[in-house]
This record gives sequence, structure tokens and C-alpha cells, in this order.
Amino acid sequence: MPTIPLTIRGAELLREELHRLKHVERPAVITAIAEARAQGDLSENAEYDAARERQAFVEGRIVEIEGKLSNAQIIDPKLVDADGRVVFGATVELEDLESGDTVTYQIVGDDEADIKASKISVSSPIARAMIGRSPGDIAKVAAPGGTREYEILDVRYE
Repeated sequence: MPTIPLTIRGAELLREELHRLKHVERPAVITAIAEARAQGDLSENAEYDAARERQAFVEGRIVEIEGKLSNAQIIDPKLVDADGRVVFGATVELEDLESGDTVTYQIVGDDEADIKASKISVSSPIARAMIGRSPGDIAKVAAPGGTREYEILDVRYE
């Protein structure tokens, strides 16, 4: 499995989810299965089937998170020496050259991406177009509506 880049905050969120799954969700599912089993005939017991499905989901997610954390490369943007270039973890201010709108994004791992929080995945087209560029450079992004051009205004490592 390849290394998975994560910010410090992204790794913390995965650890919190793992803790919740192991110490809250797993025991709750075990209790639900025991209660459903106590009702008798399991062949027609919808509660039992639902609890088993939930258990499979929880256990699968635990394995997935543990795998990601074991292969994680945790990156602190503050410690990156990138000479002002756009790198993983950087916060980038962009200007859409067509509309003049400015936006700010932080480049994060796939699991951390949340466009509402202005966090974009390092594997997204816009992030790939910006990686390695510096303020003043133009990033061309292939979008469904055609190629968009963004000027990189500022790069911060927060």
C-alpha cells in the first residue's frame, strides 16, 4: 500500500474516528446483536440482520483507518521548506483570471478534503495544477466547462 499524505489535523481526525469506532460504535453493535439474538428465530429477525450489517461496516472502517494510519506520511506544513512553492499542506490564495474571483484552498489528503471548509484533495485537478508553482504563476486547470486559469496570489504554510 502506498504512503498516504495527511496533515497533522487529518491524522488527528482519523485517530478520533478510530477511537469512537472501537470504544463507542463496536460495543453498541455488540449489544444490539445480543439483544436481537435474544428475541429468538434469527432467520426472520430484521434487527439481527441490521445489527450484523452495521457490525460489518464498523469492522471494515476500523481496518481501513488502521491501514491508512499505518501507511500515513504525516506532514506539518509549518515545517516544510518549499521556498514559497505550492506543496502538500500549503494554503493557497488564487484568482480566477476569467471572473476575477479570489478563493483560498488548503491542499490536504483525500480523506481530509472538504470543499466547504476550503480544503481540496492533493489528487484533485486544481491541486495537481498548482503543485510546484509559486506566487505569480498561472495554473491551468482542465475543467468540465473548459480550461480555467488561476493566478497564484499567495502561498502560506499554516
